[in-house]
Amino acid sequence: MSAASQTPTDTVPPGDSGSAPDRPVRRAHRSLALALLAGAAGAGLALLASGRTWAEGSAVLAQGELPRTVTGADVTGVPGALAVVGLAALVAVFAVRRAGRIAVAALLTLSGVGVAVAAVLGNSDTSALREKAATAVGLTGTDVHHVTHTGWPWVAAAGGLLLLVAGLLALVHGRHWPAMSGRYERTPGGARGPRRAPAAPDLDRPEEIWKSLDRGEDPTR
Repeated sequence: MSAASQTPTDTVPPGDSGSAPDRPVRRAHRSLALALLAGAAGAGLALLASGRTWAEGSAVLAQGELPRTVTGADVTGVPGALAVVGLAALVAVFAVRRAGRIAVAALLTLSGVGVAVAAVLGNSDTSALREKAATAVGLTGTDVHHVTHTGWPWVAAAGGLLLLVAGLLALVHGRHWPAMSGRYERTPGGARGPRRAPAAPDLDRPEEIWKSLDRGEDPTR
């Protein structure tokens, strides 16, 4: 057999796994998984850090010093609140489409930015610590000495950055992500779920025939 009569075999270039139409689907799945992990981890870190000690100090008394501590929630409630908002937005991404998905993704992104900024600002804030010291001593304007800050504000900031990453992924790749099944959407008539054709009545059962006649249907069709 001559070389001209031989049919060439298709070869797959090295490093090219799968057909070209499958690559966008794989990228969408990877970005979706990464966004879910980043968003859930970010919200969890921010909520965890909000309940931990952010600063410690001592209120000065005539008899000595009174140790005081403040949590992230005492310093600022912004990281915890925005973490809840971001987590809700992450879930809501799959309930909306098109412009609604872009708006929810933007809310997720802004939540991450707000958590990170509030955590960084709260790292050096001593107003909550002074307020606790004044309450304990009973004197307004009580000074606090030996103030130290823990690393939990930075943990909250890291959570905010993870929420920011999840929001950016949703903005860039969200249009390729799946949405809720169509059976949960409203039909044009306003009812939930798709319309189903009524089942044909069983002509061997008289009660089925009467039910179809009551509905105005012809059971003999």
